[in-house]
Amino acid sequence: MITRRLILAGAAALAFTASASAEGWKAKYPELTFAVVPAENASGVTERWAPFVSYLSKELGVKVTLRIANDYAAVIEGQRAGNIHIASYGSASFARARLTGVKTDAFANDINADGSTGYYSVFFVKTSSAYKKIDDLKGKNLGLVDPNSTSGNNVPRFELDKMGITDADTYFSKVVFTGSHENAMLALAQGTVDVAANQWTSDDDSTLAQMLTKGMLKNADGSAMKKDDFRIVHKSAPIINGPYAYNSDLPEDAKAAIAKAFFDAPAKDKAAFDRLSDGQKKGFHSATTKDWDGTIELIKFVDALRKKKAS
Repeated sequence: MITRRLILAGAAALAFTASASAEGWKAKYPELTFAVVPAENASGVTERWAPFVSYLSKELGVKVTLRIANDYAAVIEGQRAGNIHIASYGSASFARARLTGVKTDAFANDINADGSTGYYSVFFVKTSSAYKKIDDLKGKNLGLVDPNSTSGNNVPRFELDKMGITDADTYFSKVVFTGSHENAMLALAQGTVDVAANQWTSDDDSTLAQMLTKGMLKNADGSAMKKDDFRIVHKSAPIINGPYAYNSDLPEDAKAAIAKAFFDAPAKDKAAFDRLSDGQKKGFHSATTKDWDGTIELIKFVDALRKKKAS
């Protein structure tokens, strides 16, 4: 006969098993490393991400450590080695990671303020210049971001190729990698480059908008630059927002806990979430690795361009 005592005992056993399972992954992974690539200076990245990382630590019940990577390649190799458990990727760097065999799975990406989940690669010039289109910039200096940057290298080269510019390094007088999205805009503002590739979602949601808000861009006389001091001379087709990805080898319950913590963040810790984007994002969108299959094809195209140039 099934008694109330047996039912209660069974329920307790199930609860214990579930609890033990949850504690199991935490015992194996008492600390998780979350890597991001700086679009701004290192102190700015820490200020932006630290509250969210603290929130993750509380929600997951394990220590989450923020790692500010030097570049996208460092994130790729860190996940390959298993030293980085969660990563914030650009679309192109995630595609590169998958192409080179890194065991990483996308689980989310950002939702923009208007509800979309994409952005653009644009070419900026200063409004005070005479440049109105890419054709006006032949023989000038181009500022890119990072070899593995989506909006700062791969898509710009793809867009240039569509215009018939198959070799940016010969079309422009000089092509320089500035190291970050902020550095590319600083180089443009200071006249080091004549045109800079960068990411842009809207006039109020871009690296440029964030830098202007912080007063980081100055005229020669020291006065603050404004949005009207910059002009977009070319905008790409929409690009899917880069993913947040965890190691494929993490236990499934750990992956589920990480994803849930992300999706719950806007409601559970709005201040920490808003700090990530200065309030420019609405939340996290559920994503899968296959969502970046198209980006993998883009990376293959850019690789083919490089091989063609080298041959």
